[in-house]
Amino acid sequence: MTERFVRVDGIELCTERFGDPSDPPVLLVMGVGASMLWWEEDFCRLLARGGRSVIRYDHRDTGRSVTCEPGHPGYTAADLVDDALRVLDGYALRSAHLVGVSAGGAFAQLLALHRPERVRSLVLVSTTPAVAATEGEPELPPPTQEFMRFFAQSPAEGPPADQSEEDPAPVIEHRVAYARLLAGGRRPFDEAAVRLLVRREAERAHDVAAARNHELLPDAEAVHPPLSAVTAPTLVVHGTADPMFPFPHGEALARRIRGARLLALRDAGHGIERPDWQTLATAILAHTAPPADPARTDAAD
Repeated sequence: MTERFVRVDGIELCTERFGDPSDPPVLLVMGVGASMLWWEEDFCRLLARGGRSVIRYDHRDTGRSVTCEPGHPGYTAADLVDDALRVLDGYALRSAHLVGVSAGGAFAQLLALHRPERVRSLVLVSTTPAVAATEGEPELPPPTQEFMRFFAQSPAEGPPADQSEEDPAPVIEHRVAYARLLAGGRRPFDEAAVRLLVRREAERAHDVAAARNHELLPDAEAVHPPLSAVTAPTLVVHGTADPMFPFPHGEALARRIRGARLLALRDAGHGIERPDWQTLATAILAHTAPPADPARTDAAD
């Protein structure tokens, strides 16, 4: 595939499209600190073969998108949310189906609330409600003790910038360890595949240390409508072994969005795991199928 840079509002974002541009568009939104490489090419091709025009992109400060000096982000969390719209504008798309993972799922929720005309449907993977619960809602469980211990022993962002600029090895080791933790521990962990992906990400980035800027963004203080106001058809996908957002987070999300369906991935951790690609691709194709045109399920054959 050929990378394409879109420039909107003076912001340059690196993107890539798979499939026929005339097919229904699906925009993939990754979590913070992660480039578009975490939407692996073969997974994107599964969706494209099913009749979807699939777009992935690098967040600011990841991959080849606009990059700020480590420790000094020149933008806000709201800008990361709006970047999804900038990508759609760059492709001259009025709307798209949004598939978001982790914080990317939170971004997608906020767009569905504030810009519903741009969102055809939502697929929310490994995420949590982006809007505070209403009174009477049960409190959601915190991350697992193992997850908390990991960050107690090592900073969330990994080695300091002055170490990672010249030698990315400590950053790579930290991210591999983090990926192992996120996998949840109930399935075999493919360290070789993850290490290759992390190394590719480090080699491709303008500055691998810049991704830490996402950890420095203040929480937005905007007022949001309740999730019950979401009108986009919604599919919630959640692993039963997610250590960051334990499974009740997915249940709560599906409960708060009217008409949402919940797909549980048994023993899956946090994120998109290769053993679930087929299941997830089939579910996304069915969820994003045009009402008058059943989903083409080439990917499931």
